[in-house]
Amino acid sequence: MTPASPHGPAPRTILRPGDVITRPDWPTGESIRSVHVVRIGGAGMSAVARLALEAGLAVSGSDSQDGQFIAPLREAGARIGIGFDAALLAEDCDLVIVSTAVRDDNPEVAAARERGIPVIHRAAALAGLLGERDLIAVAGTHGKTTTTGMAVAALRGAGQDPAWALGAAVPDLGRNAGFGEQPGGSGPDSPAVVEADESDGSFLAFAPRSIVVTNLEPDHLDFHGDAETLTAAFDALVDRLRPGGTLVVCEDDPGAAALGERARVRGVAVQGYGTAEGTAWTLRAERSGARGAEVELEGPDGPLTLSLAVTGHHNVLNAVGALAAAAAADPSLDPARLAAGLGTFTGASRRFDVAGTAGGVTVVDDYAHHPREVAATLDAARGIVEAQETPGRVLAVFQPHLFSRTRDFAADFAAVLEAADLAWVMPVYGAREDPDPATTARTITAHAGEAVIPLDADAQVLDLVPAAARPGDMLLMLGAGDIVETTPALLAALEADSRDRA
Repeated sequence: MTPASPHGPAPRTILRPGDVITRPDWPTGESIRSVHVVRIGGAGMSAVARLALEAGLAVSGSDSQDGQFIAPLREAGARIGIGFDAALLAEDCDLVIVSTAVRDDNPEVAAARERGIPVIHRAAALAGLLGERDLIAVAGTHGKTTTTGMAVAALRGAGQDPAWALGAAVPDLGRNAGFGEQPGGSGPDSPAVVEADESDGSFLAFAPRSIVVTNLEPDHLDFHGDAETLTAAFDALVDRLRPGGTLVVCEDDPGAAALGERARVRGVAVQGYGTAEGTAWTLRAERSGARGAEVELEGPDGPLTLSLAVTGHHNVLNAVGALAAAAAADPSLDPARLAAGLGTFTGASRRFDVAGTAGGVTVVDDYAHHPREVAATLDAARGIVEAQETPGRVLAVFQPHLFSRTRDFAADFAAVLEAADLAWVMPVYGAREDPDPATTARTITAHAGEAVIPLDADAQVLDLVPAAARPGDMLLMLGAGDIVETTPALLAALEADSRDRA
């Protein structure tokens, strides 16, 4: 059982032994030679598989379908089957690694139980693979992937070669996990940066040297149950800091700032960042445009200038958080060199990715799937459109992710989508959840005006959006589901519609 937290409710974590998770810790010693990764094609699971391969382990795995991460893993030596089958477990398999999305009746998990093979969560496997490295854990409801990539870039700028693992593709890094810039390149004494996932409390597997919390607000209530239990999980993560470790929090975010205050009361070293006076890392000025941002910052050792290749106030804050966390993990590093490294970061996949321009309409793919993320992306788009020479509007196509999140935040999604000039809401992408016919696009649009339009089928995007779009518009494709697969067809439809009008 997880002990009750002195700071509130007992935190929930999937790392507790249960039907699927039979062992919460990475088995130590020299006995692990071969691992099997269930749902290996997911962004987080493929990161674990990549590190296992670079550690010299034999890796097998499975997934329900092919995906962008599977071919690179096969090229690196992983044996991967499509479909779940107990026969995929090698005779010499020492360990089976699962995610929260793996159900307890998975045939590979059942076979592992029958054979006495330990089954552990991916976060526990990741912590075991990274060993005793000084760890920077990047946590928060939003911005984790970008901030993790930024922290790696900052450390590289300061002459370090960190290990890393994150939950998306980052073109600057070449792969979503690694032990160094070259596969297996850095030694065990180098630092590591990980994206610490709060969705299932599994970030409690880590014992970081520094933690950066970008923000803390309700999400993943399908697992945590309520905001108080989610908050207790973050308090428990802070308690996992190594002796002498530092918590870095965004003081502009009420949830993160409150986390920092509770930590200070418990004697934890805390550094804040944000726009308010008195923070350790104070944002003095920023100038964001379509090509990036220039930032003036006052750090603990004096003023710094950041020249970023990403845009938007949310990304400026992410950059400052990454800088502060890297500096806290190793105070001997030169902040100016860390800042220079940040300037090389060009963004994570599906984080304000310009997919193309068709018929004079710029189409942007973005992973935003929480009201605050949607609001930040719309705000960044509005700033770009208002600065361009050709007048245009901000249009948005939003695919809700999870029935539970859609129900919990329907009114909030409606409110933020009204910041677009015109928005369409696609059917809900259920992901790991069972279907809920009562939760649809109209669950959101019922709270909005006529400019936020519900869709009954994904294919309607290809008809309705090109008919409404015009040259100079910026169209955002928002969501964490398979909306990205609609974008190429939409670009083609926009181009065809433009030719028809000519």
